[in-house]
Amino acid sequence: MVQKNRHGARALAAAAMVAALALAGCSKNDDAASPAASDHPTTVRVVSHESFNLPDELIARFEKESGYTIVKSAPGDTGQVVNQLVLADGKPGADMVFGVDTYTAYQALDGNTIADYSSPKLPAGVPALEGKLNPIDQGEVCVNYDREWFTQKNMIPPLSFADLSRPEYAGLLAVENPALSSPGLAFLAATAHVAGGTEGLSQLWGQLLGAGTRISGSWTDAYYTDFSGSEGKGNYPLVVSYSSSPAAENGRTGVIESTCVRQVEYAGVLRGAENPEGAQAFIDFLLSEDVQKAIPESMYVYPVADVELPASWQQHAPRIKDPIVLDAKEVGAQRAEWIRAWRDTAGM
Repeated sequence: MVQKNRHGARALAAAAMVAALALAGCSKNDDAASPAASDHPTTVRVVSHESFNLPDELIARFEKESGYTIVKSAPGDTGQVVNQLVLADGKPGADMVFGVDTYTAYQALDGNTIADYSSPKLPAGVPALEGKLNPIDQGEVCVNYDREWFTQKNMIPPLSFADLSRPEYAGLLAVENPALSSPGLAFLAATAHVAGGTEGLSQLWGQLLGAGTRISGSWTDAYYTDFSGSEGKGNYPLVVSYSSSPAAENGRTGVIESTCVRQVEYAGVLRGAENPEGAQAFIDFLLSEDVQKAIPESMYVYPVADVELPASWQQHAPRIKDPIVLDAKEVGAQRAEWIRAWRDTAGM
């Protein structure tokens, strides 16, 4: 299922990055569309989380039209990717990064991993973050519910974060460990927002955990094992997932819209890139109309451009009208404190 590729554990070994980048020496012969000089690099090395997935025909088109060859590597979840780039200190072994998100953006920026580049292909009113990180796609992390389970129990699904902390709902919820999981971290940030800060976060999570909320190690565990509304047939009819998830379940699940928090994914040229021009060209390509139209069914997120969604998305996963939108810089400043407070509350 496509959604597994989009939101899985992304637990590839770091060695995968090294192995993939070892292929970067291969390149195409120059032709009329190739980069101008033969001594210029013709490979664009892209590091990302493992859910970066576009149709082969689109990648082939970019390679044919630009003369560049794309080499992808995926060393792990977004947090692992950013950590490696910070540790690389300007010697990243790649030219660009895809998948830095709202909750890791300032870790990457403050770590001086991203070079200046604001794509001219960005939609009007969608600026590059700090002139460096270009928005490519967006989605919402939300609590999903199993429609059939609530119908059979003759219960109304929860309507808010406050409802989630009530004992009759808290024991039905599976969430991801925010110290390990990207959607888990987004949900943690949302709880900090609605609870008014770290103290309120600790109180809310104390209620959730005290009433039986399950902490899953990853999105894959939470959604496909613990959640009752997908293939795992687990014991929890509420799960932290994505607003796009009901499209994968043909409407068998629903979304609690008041819990939805925006997650933007960015692409940027890496400081120390051997081929910054090629990286810029590929970022521009990611913002082209054809790629933006392909994003929903390739990566199970919404494009940043205003393009028509697939019919199944229009029916089961329309864009959320009023999600929680957090400032990436504020998130960057508070992220470590929120995780520390959560660990203290959860005893983990």
